[in-house]
Amino acid sequence: MKLRLFQVDAFATQVFEGNPAAVCPLEQWLDDAVLQAIAAENNLAETAFLVPAADGHELRWFTPVDEVDLCGHATLAAAHVLWTHLGETRPRLAFSTRSGPLEVERIGRGMQMDFPGTMPAPAAAPASLSTALGRQPAEVLAAFDLIAVFAHEDDVRALRPDFRRLLELDGRGVLATAPGRHADFVSRCFFPKLGVDEDPVTGSAHCELAPFWAQRLGRDRLDARQVSHRGGRVGCEVRGERVLLSGNAVDYMVGEITIPD
Repeated sequence: MKLRLFQVDAFATQVFEGNPAAVCPLEQWLDDAVLQAIAAENNLAETAFLVPAADGHELRWFTPVDEVDLCGHATLAAAHVLWTHLGETRPRLAFSTRSGPLEVERIGRGMQMDFPGTMPAPAAAPASLSTALGRQPAEVLAAFDLIAVFAHEDDVRALRPDFRRLLELDGRGVLATAPGRHADFVSRCFFPKLGVDEDPVTGSAHCELAPFWAQRLGRDRLDARQVSHRGGRVGCEVRGERVLLSGNAVDYMVGEITIPD
């Protein structure tokens, strides 16, 4: 069986920045074990699988070790592939996912995703958090990730996490964030439980970070920068319980993979 495979750098304006994702269009769903094996073979933070549906596409995301409920950069990559390579002409795309219906819309030269937002709540800092991150955060929050808030961007950039210790903490992963020098806020995102020690640019994390910083800074539109080694910009707009995330995507590779029948 031959399958098309696209590798896309999402939240990027040129290759080698942003977050790489694989996108694999399917005519129908394969066995979950096969999907997971493809994602493991790709060895990227996420592989997105698409299947046509009556009103759009079904969309699923896999890390090298597990399926996840929500992924921003691979959704952006999937929309890019549909518009750029698969003949999609509708200006707004609908996806059916484990996190409910999601939409992606063309805006100017970029794309904007409509995602569910989550407001983090203050939380007690686990005793090992500072040791795991190598620095003491100014405050700690929790949503579906643990969020360490620092006073300065340099604090976030200087983190050298102990990923073995991060594995011991509750939640999906650990986000580190602070006010930015050239953006409203910056972040780094660590997900060793998902086989991704540091994710280069994480759309789903901004579903938590944007509501927090919107409330803290007193405005709904925010410019965010994830300051990983690759780095990437995420435009954020909070609308009630939804978060609009915008960015660009570029092709890195188009290929074909062979799957045993």
